[in-house]
Amino acid sequence: MIHNKRRNKIRLHSEGKETLLITGFIAAAIAWFCFYMLDHDLGPAWIYYTIAGITLVVYLILLNFFRCPIRMFQGPTTKTVVAPADGHIVVIEEVDENDYFHDRRLMVSIFMSLTNVHANWIPCEGTIVKVAHQDGNFHKAYLPKASEENERSMVVIRTPHGEEIMARQIAGAMARRIVTYSEEGQECFIDDHMGFIKFGSRVDLYLPLDAELYVKMGQATVGDETLIAKLK
Repeated sequence: MIHNKRRNKIRLHSEGKETLLITGFIAAAIAWFCFYMLDHDLGPAWIYYTIAGITLVVYLILLNFFRCPIRMFQGPTTKTVVAPADGHIVVIEEVDENDYFHDRRLMVSIFMSLTNVHANWIPCEGTIVKVAHQDGNFHKAYLPKASEENERSMVVIRTPHGEEIMARQIAGAMARRIVTYSEEGQECFIDDHMGFIKFGSRVDLYLPLDAELYVKMGQATVGDETLIAKLK
């Protein structure tokens, strides 16, 4: 199957509505306080301009964080694995995966900073065969031990050709909520949303060892657009 549509708009993710509403009220209150103090000449003007400026920047970062771009992958989706998240490639290595596969896998990890969109996309087409959440620690997401020790949620997809791919959402030092929309037995497609992670995190992909990679260390990724690998 080939998708020919391109992204057409950007909206705010439903996971951020409550956060943005609360912080919006706080930002408005801070702005009112600053301009009240300025209007009544109650202190150095630069202090209140600085406070108002920092408040605006923080709120704009939150708006960016909770963006939810509408994207369509460009190209054939058969035997294709696409980036499940915006960010940068921080790990490409063979590892022993002991939660589900219990064998050697090729792991590709994408680290998401606070400035990235934190929506997560389904990386390949197929059927959801396993969804599991595991509590854990909150180490910095870019550390190697985060994959095994942090709070995480796994989604295993079986492709129409019988290969199984795991996408693991991992909480970071600031992240305290992982949202996973996938359900076992559900048919899934590239372009579908897999979930959301709040405030700094990563997504690991576990691929067959013979998968043909199209990314390298340090490379920036765009969720649902960057080609990660082709399955044999």
